[in-house]
Amino acid sequence: MDPITSTEALAAACERLARHDFVTVDTEFLRETTFWPKLCVIQAATPDEAIIIDALADGIDLSPFFALMANERVMKVFHAGRQDIEIVWHLAGIIPHPVFDTQVAAMVLGYGDSISYDQLVQRLCGHAIDKSSRFTDWSRRPLSQAQLVYAIADVTHLRDIYLKLLQDLQARGRSEWVGEEMKVLTSPATYRQEPENAWERLKSRVRKPRELAVLVELAAWREREAQARDQPRGRIIKDDVIGEIALQQPQTPEKLAELRSLPKGFERSRYGEAVLEAVRKGLARDPKTLPRIERDKPLPNGASATVELLKVLLRMTAEQHAVAAKVIATTDDLERIAVSDEADVPAMSGWRRELFGNRALALKAGQLALAVDRGRVVAVERAGAEVTG
Repeated sequence: MDPITSTEALAAACERLARHDFVTVDTEFLRETTFWPKLCVIQAATPDEAIIIDALADGIDLSPFFALMANERVMKVFHAGRQDIEIVWHLAGIIPHPVFDTQVAAMVLGYGDSISYDQLVQRLCGHAIDKSSRFTDWSRRPLSQAQLVYAIADVTHLRDIYLKLLQDLQARGRSEWVGEEMKVLTSPATYRQEPENAWERLKSRVRKPRELAVLVELAAWREREAQARDQPRGRIIKDDVIGEIALQQPQTPEKLAELRSLPKGFERSRYGEAVLEAVRKGLARDPKTLPRIERDKPLPNGASATVELLKVLLRMTAEQHAVAAKVIATTDDLERIAVSDEADVPAMSGWRRELFGNRALALKAGQLALAVDRGRVVAVERAGAEVTG
């Protein structure tokens, strides 16, 4: 099939797609040499048809597609859709809504942690996807026939997957579980990349307020520079270098030149003075304005053993109810539950609490025991105890 290359044809196609209850969506993009993803191809399908949109076609206006993404009457179906949604957010300033992510739904239904699209197609549809075009250059034109076949398969199989998962969710009464997970996926906060918060993604050894202040200023400067130049962060300055500068805090070109992690002559480059200015700003910053660093505190005596028991309970619960353990609780959740019955974690609210949280508290309180029966771990209520969930 030929891709859509004109605004007029796109508007007509999106008008047809909007007549349906749902549309499956996928994108092909490049990001290796840019900060923002470069959208190359959009695929979409309904039960009636499937289309490919050439997002790089001369003069094409993608507004009809973005209007479809904002249409509240149409469910937008993605698989691992965070990056696809991020692209729409960046280009159009909107979050597709409502959405359904088949990867999340599959996890809720026990297909394992973060199952891939091709694995889901194999298990639910019995088809093997030819992945040879996955890492091709989607910006080159014309698109090859192999690329078009691959692209369209990404949304046609997704129709069948969506309907099967939806039916299974309804049969098991878990539709609302997926709905709760979609709140994060459709929150603008998920996609905002504020320079002031860029330091949070860095793994650094900073401990002192002065070090943290420099780290925050350096990360914010790099984020603004990378966004403005549309270049990957690492091309501006690498993560480990930011961490070293935060620790050493050089204030002159000579001191900056002494850092072995920087290339020779960096102190005289266009970035050298900007780095020194960020260091100066960090050192002059009021410590009271700094964000708080969450320290990894050692668990209290006995809590480590409790965490291990909770891990066993989690695995048992996940297997018993056919839900991916990762969706129910994380290791951090378990550690916080081990320390406090009032832990403010997802595992202690909503359906997760019904499934796991109440039992976790019962295990801590000695009202529930774990035993092995015929090779399987089982939960045993202790005499006189009443466990909900």
